[in-house]
Amino acid sequence: MLLPQSAPERVAVRFPGLTLTHGEVASAAGAVAEKVRGCSRVAVWATPSPETVLAVVGCLAAGVAVVPLNPKVGARELAHILADSAPELLLHAPADDPGIDLPRHAVDVAARVSGEPLPEPDGESVAFVVYTSGTTGPPKGVLLPRRAVASNLDALAEIWAWTPEDVVVHALPLFHVHGLIVGVLGTLRRGGTMWHLGRFTSAAVGQAFRDGATVMFGVPTMYHRLGLDCATDADLAAAVGRARLLVSGSAALPATDHARITEATGQRVVERYGMTETLMNCGVRADGERRPGIVGPALPGVEVRLADVVDGMGEIEVRGPNLFLGYLNRPDATAAAFVDGWFRTGDMAVREADGAFRIVGRRATDLIKSGGYKIGAGEIENALLEHPGVAEAAVTGEPDDDLGERIVAWVVPDGEPPSAAELADHVAALLAPHKRPRVVRYLDALPRNEMGKVTKRALHG
Repeated sequence: MLLPQSAPERVAVRFPGLTLTHGEVASAAGAVAEKVRGCSRVAVWATPSPETVLAVVGCLAAGVAVVPLNPKVGARELAHILADSAPELLLHAPADDPGIDLPRHAVDVAARVSGEPLPEPDGESVAFVVYTSGTTGPPKGVLLPRRAVASNLDALAEIWAWTPEDVVVHALPLFHVHGLIVGVLGTLRRGGTMWHLGRFTSAAVGQAFRDGATVMFGVPTMYHRLGLDCATDADLAAAVGRARLLVSGSAALPATDHARITEATGQRVVERYGMTETLMNCGVRADGERRPGIVGPALPGVEVRLADVVDGMGEIEVRGPNLFLGYLNRPDATAAAFVDGWFRTGDMAVREADGAFRIVGRRATDLIKSGGYKIGAGEIENALLEHPGVAEAAVTGEPDDDLGERIVAWVVPDGEPPSAAELADHVAALLAPHKRPRVVRYLDALPRNEMGKVTKRALHG
């Protein structure tokens, strides 16, 4: 079973104002399963709510593919997703009015249905249709099969020693694989407990750990704020210090944030690497060495290699049971994404001597070709963040008649802005002269999406 039944009286999910046991989740989701049975695809208005959890679990129990919808999605993107995926029904919380012209059903958290579980569908059947961010065109629907979800969650459980006794706390969106599949389904598959904070605050995280949480899933923005708050609040730092595991993902966690959290709490954050099409590919083990910028080796059962390696840096390619089936209605994009059965991620990395990977950026936006060199933006960003006058940093390339591309640093200062020359010398001393930024632009904040990733396409001179 994708979500095996465990101790029915153990708390399964907790949201502000509502707690459900595993037995209650199974029973209420059973009512959803009866409603959606016979459908091919069902859309879920994926607010951070217990109704979203029940809707997704109910669809999975019925063998129906889930199309999670971002409640803040724009009208044009929403219209594309609905036309492309053609869901037959929309599930939502009673308090929500999505305004979508589809047959709708409001999920009832109090509904209870008893009976035998439905037969487990084939592992190749689609569990989710998750849409990409659409940075290079209209969002593509990623077809994630049940075997990818199950195998990936079991691999994460192995490397993180994840057990039913763990209580996972997070405040991640539930329309994306990080919060929904890893955070919610990973916990339910283990038979443990997931606490969703509704909205992230350091105070809420601290209270969760005081109340017995053992693991936190977050994105770098959350850990940045948590680290700053822990540095000035000894009680909060002590609470976070109780954690068994702090896991960061969806983007690289800067070395400065690693150091700040460790200094304040004694904790070393674990990083992992994945994407919608592959779920998780790499991860630092709970008992492994935790180094800033390192996302660990390949997960059990997953193969990871570097292609077209130059100066130790190459594009990550992945093969294994965690891979998606293809892009919905896009055989052209599916064919272009694979080479001899390996999925081309578009992410650039370096493989360390111990087999762990260090991500240096995206091929399309983070690989800068300057003066005959191929340069990863990520390592320059990490170097900039080691300067005491830099709070946030992003690096892009811009056309240059002499160099081909010049390196541009976008910096959010921490106090008085350091000069461009000072930052260039700082990077050159840490890395190499050809990696120094030629231009520095100062901002009040970097543009980020809801997962905390910097939206570099919004950065332009």
